[in-house]
Amino acid sequence: MRLRALLLFSLTTLVAAAASPPAADPSPPANPPVKALRITVLSTMLAGDNEKGIGEWGFAALVEVDGHRLLFDTGNRPYTVRENARELGIDLSDITEVVLSHHHSDHTGGLLTLRRAYIGKNPAALSRVHVARGAFWSRGPGEYAGDDNPLIAIRPVFEAGGGVFIEHAEPVQLYPGVWFTGPIPRPRNEQPVPPGWIVRTPDGATVPDTVPDDAALVFDTVKGLVVLTGCGHAGLINTLEYARTVVRPGGSVYAITGGFHQMRITEAGLESTAKDLRAFGVRVIHGAHCTGLETVYRLRSLLDLPRESASVAAVGSRFDLDQGIHPLVIAR
Repeated sequence: MRLRALLLFSLTTLVAAAASPPAADPSPPANPPVKALRITVLSTMLAGDNEKGIGEWGFAALVEVDGHRLLFDTGNRPYTVRENARELGIDLSDITEVVLSHHHSDHTGGLLTLRRAYIGKNPAALSRVHVARGAFWSRGPGEYAGDDNPLIAIRPVFEAGGGVFIEHAEPVQLYPGVWFTGPIPRPRNEQPVPPGWIVRTPDGATVPDTVPDDAALVFDTVKGLVVLTGCGHAGLINTLEYARTVVRPGGSVYAITGGFHQMRITEAGLESTAKDLRAFGVRVIHGAHCTGLETVYRLRSLLDLPRESASVAAVGSRFDLDQGIHPLVIAR
């Protein structure tokens, strides 16, 4: 009912294992494209401090990279990101580009409200939305009992208001050194499909929904790759391996931030993940949304990272390439 009401409301408004830390990349490019990067969390479960922001089951982040600004995901409830940005003193009206990590409502729920909030100030605000192939495929529970993909309902309303969706079947460079992965290959079975998750493919077949549209952003920096994920349905290690393949084969992954979908991971799974993260050279972990609190703490311990380099993400917390994580008091 909430989605139906929002769509009707928005249509009217839019139309009128070693103990030492891993080493840095031994052979980074002499002049990597990304020089400055800041990622500020605008939606996740944990609220920040100083009475600013509200938490929810969702994710969104403001990305500022070498003078460019884009919004990565839009949270779950219609007004969360808008209100959190306002309380944090962040103006989103000059942002044109939006990246959606995948179609789920906890990452797409704020899109129409945000577009409506800023269109009067800037007609191009949040008007270009990048998604991976599969984002508009029909979903349904059980033996496919109808559509359960919110983007299918959102699309005509958004487009009627002058917005456009850009669907990518392959990796694409949005800005110098800033890559959108598109669909991520799954050589490892990291994320089993929950019972009842069904997707209808373009050829009409109904198959288990692995969330094939799950995608990430990758930043090529002097310290190594920085990878931003929304939910990690493709699997964290699959995502990092593909990031290297696309952007810097054999290079290190310096930092990971966003949702890793490891809230239910076993201890054996954590140990395996930590081993792989060490091999990638990961030195900073900023885990949000579906990562799991215990997951962050255990990975910090298993990788022997200092407290300031591995923390839970909260609304208003941020990762800065030069200054590291600003975790806020609640998430230290």
